[in-house]
Amino acid sequence: MSEHIPALGTLTDRVQILRREMTGEPEGGHATLFVPIATVWSRVRPLSGRQGVGADGRGVTVSHSVVMRFRPDVKPGDRVVYRGRRLEVVTAGDINGRRAYLSCSCAESAVTG
Repeated sequence: MSEHIPALGTLTDRVQILRREMTGEPEGGHATLFVPIATVWSRVRPLSGRQGVGADGRGVTVSHSVVMRFRPDVKPGDRVVYRGRRLEVVTAGDINGRRAYLSCSCAESAVTG
């Protein structure tokens, strides 16, 4: 990852990590639920944003960088909730190989019209 080791005291944002769980439904289908697994201190920074048109609607995608203390259980497909905003984890990797900090690239998508 391109992140640097964060300075002391910079993990000031409280986030909740959610894990995607698939449950069966009586009709034969399945439902997707997000189950909380942890609440941690992190550093959340917006990286870029873009607009696009797809599926008969305009959408906005904003990418974020989320840095937290290392956790082996965070993986792509999980969700980070930051101030009510749902950020989908796209990649998660150890910053310098020492298992001290985890850097996650996240994406937030919204339909605007």
